[in-house]
Amino acid sequence: METARRELWVEEPVGRRRMPDPVRTAAVRAVLVTALTLGLATVAFFCSVTGSWLAFPMVLGSIAGTIVATWAVLDVWVTRQVWNQRHGVVSAPSSTARALRRERRARQGQYAEARDADRIRGSRGSGHGRLSRA
Repeated sequence: METARRELWVEEPVGRRRMPDPVRTAAVRAVLVTALTLGLATVAFFCSVTGSWLAFPMVLGSIAGTIVATWAVLDVWVTRQVWNQRHGVVSAPSSTARALRRERRARQGQYAEARDADRIRGSRGSGHGRLSRA
């Protein structure tokens, strides 16, 4: 009887690439701040219902937390935009950046071929490019 051995870890292709580290850090920060704010809002609600003296400070904390959470979410958006701007655009089939890169690569290839041809032609000629005249 033959038993198939199952692997402990199986790699599966992911539909999307991983977020860049600064964007992921900002996203984690935003999630934590938002969770804390929701917790504060819940405590503020229950303190208000019970008539506790903590209701007012908790409501103020919830308002401040909402402002900070909004700032954190905007930070994720800005960090993502800055990352995309510094590290290249996301190329779509209709992107002009892709065509420009393709043209630049073609020109660089032509320049390199011309440079190599000049070196080859120059080394057979009158001794230009040699270290000694021996």
